[in-house]
Amino acid sequence: MAAPPLLLLDGIRFSLGNTPLLQGAGISVSPGERLALVGRNGSGKSTLLRIAAGELEPEGGTRFLQPGATMRYLAQEPDLSGHKTVEDYVMSGLGPSDDPYRARALMEGLGLTGEEDPARLSGGEARRAALAGALAPEPDILLLDEPTNHLDLPAIEWLEGALSAMRGALVLISHDRRFLSRLSRATLWLDRGITRRLDRGFGEFEAWREEQLEQEEQAAHKLGRQIVREEHWLRHGVSGRRKRNMRRVGQLQELRAARRERIKPTGTVVMQAAEASSSGQLVITAEGVEKAWGETPILRNFSTRIIKGDRIGIVGANGAGKTTLLNILIGKLPPDAGTVKLGTNIAMRALDQLRATLNPTQTLADTLTDGNGDQVWVDGKPRHVIGYMQDFLFSPEQARTPVGKLSGGERGRVLLAKALAAPSNLLVLDEPTNDLDLETLDLLEDLLADYAGTVLLVSHDRDFLDRVCTGIIMSEGNGRWQDYAGGYSDMLNQRGEGIAARSAARAPRESTTLRGTASAPTSPLGSSRRMSFKDQHALTTLPVTMEKLHKEIGVLQNWLADPGLYARDPKGFQQRTAALAERQAALEAAEGEWLRLEMLREEIDG
Repeated sequence: MAAPPLLLLDGIRFSLGNTPLLQGAGISVSPGERLALVGRNGSGKSTLLRIAAGELEPEGGTRFLQPGATMRYLAQEPDLSGHKTVEDYVMSGLGPSDDPYRARALMEGLGLTGEEDPARLSGGEARRAALAGALAPEPDILLLDEPTNHLDLPAIEWLEGALSAMRGALVLISHDRRFLSRLSRATLWLDRGITRRLDRGFGEFEAWREEQLEQEEQAAHKLGRQIVREEHWLRHGVSGRRKRNMRRVGQLQELRAARRERIKPTGTVVMQAAEASSSGQLVITAEGVEKAWGETPILRNFSTRIIKGDRIGIVGANGAGKTTLLNILIGKLPPDAGTVKLGTNIAMRALDQLRATLNPTQTLADTLTDGNGDQVWVDGKPRHVIGYMQDFLFSPEQARTPVGKLSGGERGRVLLAKALAAPSNLLVLDEPTNDLDLETLDLLEDLLADYAGTVLLVSHDRDFLDRVCTGIIMSEGNGRWQDYAGGYSDMLNQRGEGIAARSAARAPRESTTLRGTASAPTSPLGSSRRMSFKDQHALTTLPVTMEKLHKEIGVLQNWLADPGLYARDPKGFQQRTAALAERQAALEAAEGEWLRLEMLREEIDG
């Protein structure tokens, strides 16, 4: 017999003014459950979580919490006021039986000393302090609203490990797909004021949601009802995106393969990009760039070449200098030494992560048209502002809404709409996924997939980096940066270690490095470390293997180029097709292993 729920919400109703937000929503949380709460921006997820936490009174429905059950709630914007230090804040939430040593360990694991003044914390530090306060009492139920906001990748991976190890129940709102997939065991979908539950993790949610929408579409068609215009994009967009996925994945793999070829050396092994083959192809060239803030090195002898069509993600811990590197590459900030050159005919558009370029008193329509009537010029062609708004998930009724009244995710969509309307061939995105819901992230991925120019972006969203990037520039700590071909997962495979490992080894005193990170190595890399005989042998023989695979792939491609092969020998055609796929996979694996070993050799020699 299943255990009774610790927390139960049933038939919850809530309105914003005259607009119904929740119309019979519910949550049931059993002991130890891992529940992802998902839905579009503005659907009421945070409101429902506040009602669950007891911070907001519903207009109707019932809320039940098991007597004696403990609960902690992390809001999107935690309030740490009224406390002298972070330690005071964290300790104030402990009960008589709670362990203060656990609280101090959590603060240390999150990179905090406890002596920080809450009034002087950055957004990321405030989020870490609030997480320590929520986790320290080991509650029976933990409610988290966007816990990864303002966190860097080491902190996100540390948090994943901490939440996986906790024994209590978890209800989680997040836009980070990978975070949700790794932590959830059930998914609650809040849609048009009601909730639907899937007793499987978020990894299976999107396919299930598509099935639900298709069934609803068929039922609506049979009844002769017309679909509400505001929901049209969501309903048709889900299926459309899935049908485009194979095309998108294919294009991305081609771009990654091209970049891998450019950075793969021949002869003497040196990680260096090849020069563009034709005029206009070279977008950015950086040679020997140096930059420091005071005594802190940000860039040391950094070089890279970015070619037209590249989609480069800049990755690292908070404080590593990601935005500084981005500004140097686009010519906004001069380096202390070295050179940065932009290619010819660069038309650049940038997305401001702080949303500072938006006028909060201006209406949505005027913001998109710059106050010039009802037309938006998109890539040099006029479009009616209402139609363009709907492309970015806004309803016609929002045209006269002041931008300041929009949610954070909606303001992010406004900036995307403005950035993508003007003609450009270089798109610069600094934390573009902040506050965006999953549907908007899908939209942004589609827009970038169809974008013909070059993209530079800073992001902590691992899934987004995997879906978009052809290359990663990764902070290795102490001012050193490394260029990798592929997405975030490819970068990890090539490094052969966790995201924070080299940073921790090279700069153990940096405040941005999390101590106790699960992925950190047990011993630092150093000059005393030696390569095994097996690795040395592989480093010598892999180039020969790769050359052999290249030749075999060429022979198979020549065979398959014969248009009459299938008609003459269908079985042989299938065998050669399978052999080609096998050798291409083997070549990719060999290249990844060679890159990993070569970087290990350079690490030991250096």
